[in-house]
Amino acid sequence: MIAAFILRSLDRRISIAIAILLAVAVLVPLSNLALPETSALHVPTYLMSLFGKYLTYALLALALDLVWGYCGILSLGHGAFFALGGYAMGMYLMRQIGSRGTYGNPLLPDFMVFLNWKELPWFWYGFDNFWFATLMVLVAPGLLAFIFGWFAFRSRVNGVYLSIITQAMTYALLLAFFRNDMGFGGNNGLTDFKDILGFNIQADGTRAVLFSMTALFLALALMLSSAIVRSKFGKVLVGVRDAESRTRFLGYRVEHVKLFVFVVSAMMAGIAGALYVPQIGIINPGEFAPANSIEVVIWTAVGGRATLIGPIIGAILVNGGKTVFTGLFPSFWLFALGGLFVAVTLFLPKGIVGTIGPYMARKPKPASPQPKAAEDEASKPVQAAE
Repeated sequence: MIAAFILRSLDRRISIAIAILLAVAVLVPLSNLALPETSALHVPTYLMSLFGKYLTYALLALALDLVWGYCGILSLGHGAFFALGGYAMGMYLMRQIGSRGTYGNPLLPDFMVFLNWKELPWFWYGFDNFWFATLMVLVAPGLLAFIFGWFAFRSRVNGVYLSIITQAMTYALLLAFFRNDMGFGGNNGLTDFKDILGFNIQADGTRAVLFSMTALFLALALMLSSAIVRSKFGKVLVGVRDAESRTRFLGYRVEHVKLFVFVVSAMMAGIAGALYVPQIGIINPGEFAPANSIEVVIWTAVGGRATLIGPIIGAILVNGGKTVFTGLFPSFWLFALGGLFVAVTLFLPKGIVGTIGPYMARKPKPASPQPKAAEDEASKPVQAAE
């Protein structure tokens, strides 16, 4: 029944986007594994991993669009939820190293041995199991979002004040995770991963599966987001965004509406972080940097907020441009990014999809039939004046 509701909620554009993602999930790994390197259609492993990183960013931008585009919550702390999901997966990957680390300790990760830790901290227990790590990918960011949102939304903190508080939250986590005594690797973070579910994380086949899983999760998140925003609850979300006081006056518990969508969005961001870490091979406190969360806002604005598809396109285009631009002019990327945001704000305030979407969806109007009386009058012969 739930699946039927989700399928009914898909419009034409969302269905096409999901079909493209499913095709990418199959064709890109197939071209990497099945085609020889001499083939023009062969996708190298490094390029597949790079595209996989872009897709995780697209999932993060989609998560932000759900709260910003449809509920009006401009979060500048979604990088924190992304990083927490990444750390949960990174802790599992570190536990899989075992005695193959530099110091050969079967229980403690290398950084703990280096820092003279005598025993494994309690919050690392359970991360030797994949199912537990997967659960924590959802629980850690979801719980943080629930606690933060419970106090912020009940206190009716809105607008720029809420944005500043979310940025302060991620900055506080940045400072905490930089500390060596926190037990998360300090400045160096977690790295040197070996296996995931018993498979070599550097193998081409494992990389292909990770890419496919990223594309599939992005498609599922797009389906879920579409089901939310096109439901009756989605109409309430838009009402909260456009007229919060009026929505509250109608009897809706606005703080509950905001809290629900904020927690769902945080969990989506955590999944993005968990898919990011095994493909990139490292997670460190730099992922908590407020600048990263601001970049997510730029991706969403460039693609077009409140469109679902726009943030995906914006994340892929901006990060693809970043890869090219930093290779050519590495010192000027931040200036280019700032200029892009200003240009989009001035000339494309609705983003790429928000601007061109209505023109693509517009259908030519059929010619209106001529009234019969007018046709009869037009068919009469013109008589010469006497």
